[in-house]
Amino acid sequence: MMALLPANKDLISKGVKEFSVLLNQQVFEDPLVSEDDMERVVNDWMNIYINYYSKHVVGEPQEQDTALKELQQELKSLSSPFLDNYKTFLKSREHPN
Repeated sequence: MMALLPANKDLISKGVKEFSVLLNQQVFEDPLVSEDDMERVVNDWMNIYINYYSKHVVGEPQEQDTALKELQQELKSLSSPFLDNYKTFLKSREHPN
C-alpha cells in the first residue's frame, strides 16, 4: 500500500474528527430506531463523508483511492463501538416478559 500524501492525511484526520463529533452528539431517546435502522443511518453518514471528501483528496487516482479507503476504514472503526453502544442501550430498554 502506498504512503498517503500529507494533504490527504490531513483530510482524513479532519474527516475522522468531524465524524467522531457527529457520533458523540447522538442522544438515544424515544422514538428509538431498530438496530438495523441505526446501522443503515451510520452507513449513510459514512457514505456522505466519503462522497464529500472524495472531492477534496489530491494526487493521482491511485493515491486518491488509497486515501478514501483509509478514510472509510477509519470511519468504520469509529462506528463499530458506537453501534455496539446502541445495541447495548436497546437491550437495556427491553422489557422482560
